[in-house]
Amino acid sequence: MLTWPSPQIPALPGRGLPIRVRDTSTGELAVAAPGPTASVYVCGITPYDATHLGHAATYVAFDLLVRGWRDAGLDVRYASNVTDIDDPLLERATATGVEWRDLAIEQTALFTEDMTALGVVPPDVFKGAVETIPDVVPAVAQMLAAGAAYRVPLEPGAGGSAPGLGDVYADLSADPSFGAVAGLERTQMLALFGERGGDPDRAGKRDPLDSLLWRRERPGEPAWDGGVLGTGRPGWHIECAVIARDGLGLPFDVQGGGVDLRFPHHEMSTSHARMLDGGLGARIHVHAGMVGLHGEKMSKSLGNLVLISVLRAGGEDPMAIRLAILAHHYASDWEWTDADLPAARARLDRWRSAVSGNGGPDAAETLAAIRTAIADDLDAPAALTAVDRWADLALAGAPTGWDLHDGDLEGAPGVISRAINALLGVRL
Repeated sequence: MLTWPSPQIPALPGRGLPIRVRDTSTGELAVAAPGPTASVYVCGITPYDATHLGHAATYVAFDLLVRGWRDAGLDVRYASNVTDIDDPLLERATATGVEWRDLAIEQTALFTEDMTALGVVPPDVFKGAVETIPDVVPAVAQMLAAGAAYRVPLEPGAGGSAPGLGDVYADLSADPSFGAVAGLERTQMLALFGERGGDPDRAGKRDPLDSLLWRRERPGEPAWDGGVLGTGRPGWHIECAVIARDGLGLPFDVQGGGVDLRFPHHEMSTSHARMLDGGLGARIHVHAGMVGLHGEKMSKSLGNLVLISVLRAGGEDPMAIRLAILAHHYASDWEWTDADLPAARARLDRWRSAVSGNGGPDAAETLAAIRTAIADDLDAPAALTAVDRWADLALAGAPTGWDLHDGDLEGAPGVISRAINALLGVRL
């Protein structure tokens, strides 16, 4: 699967700081990557609808992490996925009368356009579930052979030419560390599993929380050759476990996504990775908060969406959209209101005016403040405040400052403009 074009990231004087993020599993701040390398897996979209602000907020948050790591001199490896075969996609295709492949291609293209417009650094590994099937099949077969998975008999009519080969489920009893990611009580896990795509009531399972690894062929559904597994398609969680394993290696530093993925998705995919590798999945799990609209979480199922593509089509500057997102700390739940974009537009105009002159206050303190904010759990609001302070002084006519870098004198507005671009992803 082709990813989107990479934005140009300008060089800055000096070097960034080690970044600490809040690990969901412990609740504590931890160094995101000890270096000299850094790796992150961010769960991607199921392409049955356009990118909304909740999606964008998540990808902008982890874009800050990637940019901060690069500024600190780390060699970054970033992977992500597109779940281009799943029940919600098939259901939307049927409801709209669009062939499911066409719907997936169309919405994935729109997503990559939105990410390009928002200046999000693309992943190094960007794979779809369908193209990952040749890798998922041997992984599931490996789990079956190791006793970490089992088959569940099918209902009449399922299974194509080999109905005796059942659906394959992970046996969570084979993973004594299951539950360590989210740290939830079993009753909470059961409730969330049922709400978020699981099937706790499926007959024949050993445990209601056991998750689907390979769904056998059903009439009217697309299916692929699964070898010893029989024809079918992969489960959601194993898809990400395999892409992360093959794209980053195990263990990797950070697994990221929206907080609604904490359970079951990240719990399950981490468990699958452990059972495949015998060790760890991600060292740290980091989750972005939910974006709300009119008192409800913004979601495709509720239909209360603010779409990035619609904002762009209406003439909104993508940098204003990005600034509106950055005004909220990534880990917080927040509500999108009619005041967000006007405030972001005003801030963007003020910054552009401030860096358009030939002079301004010394940039070193502001650059250090931006780096400190990013290093402190990706505190974008604090970084924005630091730039606001510099812009206000520059527009008020504060004395000009100069920075010495590589033997050349550079004006403070240029340094600030490049810092805003490189670290915050906002092009002025």
